[in-house]
Amino acid sequence: MSELEFVTQHRRHLHAHPELSLHEFQTTEYIVKFLEDLGIDYERPLDTGAIAYLEGNGDHTIAYRADIDALPIFEENDVDYRSQEDNVMHACGHDGHTTALMLFVQRCKRLSDEGRLPQNVVFIFQPAEETGGGANRLIKAGAFETYDIEAVFGIHVMPFVDEGHVALRDEEITASATEYRFFLNGLSSHVADKEQGRSCGEALQHVLTQVGQIQQFHLNGLKRNIVHMGHFEAGEAINTVPSHGYLEGTIRTYDMQDLAIVKNQMERIAESVKALFNVDCEVKFEEGYPPTYNAPELRKFVDKGITEAGLGIIDKPTPYLFGEDFSFYSQLAPSYFVFVGTRDESKGYVTGLHTSHLNFNESMLIRVADYYEQILMNYEEVLAQ
Repeated sequence: MSELEFVTQHRRHLHAHPELSLHEFQTTEYIVKFLEDLGIDYERPLDTGAIAYLEGNGDHTIAYRADIDALPIFEENDVDYRSQEDNVMHACGHDGHTTALMLFVQRCKRLSDEGRLPQNVVFIFQPAEETGGGANRLIKAGAFETYDIEAVFGIHVMPFVDEGHVALRDEEITASATEYRFFLNGLSSHVADKEQGRSCGEALQHVLTQVGQIQQFHLNGLKRNIVHMGHFEAGEAINTVPSHGYLEGTIRTYDMQDLAIVKNQMERIAESVKALFNVDCEVKFEEGYPPTYNAPELRKFVDKGITEAGLGIIDKPTPYLFGEDFSFYSQLAPSYFVFVGTRDESKGYVTGLHTSHLNFNESMLIRVADYYEQILMNYEEVLAQ
């Protein structure tokens, strides 16, 4: 089987059988069977996902990560390998990430069998990137305590970058993701006696207006931040004063000081509701993923790996504003995350991540494996520079 046949077969199987975060049971079994057929040792620290290991000839241990979960999206691609699960789709390219790592595993096993694997390698098939923070779950489960990992590398497909190019930057490459929720409690009354109530409708209008002003008046206009209002509601009946109100949304920022400003202002908004409308208001935050930080000391490995894989480099001036749980791996060791272009206008592969038409050429997954292999093969040489 050629490598193109390999990546096409495996990626399309995974694409046709997507599973949501923390429910990747069939996907895990598929990966585990692949590892067993190759005769590679693996562990399953969580119910889903797997970590494999190959010992090389050197003293260094390098880790590579692929996420394996899908999204609750109905696929609209008219292809024979479209999702067989209603409202579940690999709309973020994790089927491609997994396949590229599988190809790299196969290459490393061949090198190991020939006595030519230069360093120790940890292969991370990680569950629950989309929701659940699978990376953090693995770390907290002690999945990596037996490995002396020096560096962690990962990729993400990117349909807004042309195929054949890789987008990257040192330091922050993706934003933090924090969810917020406002809970309002007032007092209902009949509309005929509306002055007897304490309206959460009026109070929620105030909250919506003030949250919408945070970006404009409280954050540096030269920085990219998102304070998004995703869902809100108030009231119970057509002829009563609303006694309850609710707002939820997400905050995306790559500067933790900006995040602190947003949270502080939201707390002040919640406090103002009581004073202005005599409505109780509480805001709660759910911390998501921290910014993904690319260690500058790893850039030399990345640049050489990309160049020798025949790919072009695009330096991003600012981070992407979505969250990514690869960020947790910096707790283990210096890490570096890049975005591999998949845009192909001739085939219509132009729609964004988390969309129902996401698709890409499987051939580019071979280039990802090339990138991984170049880092591995040149690691000691580049380290000595």
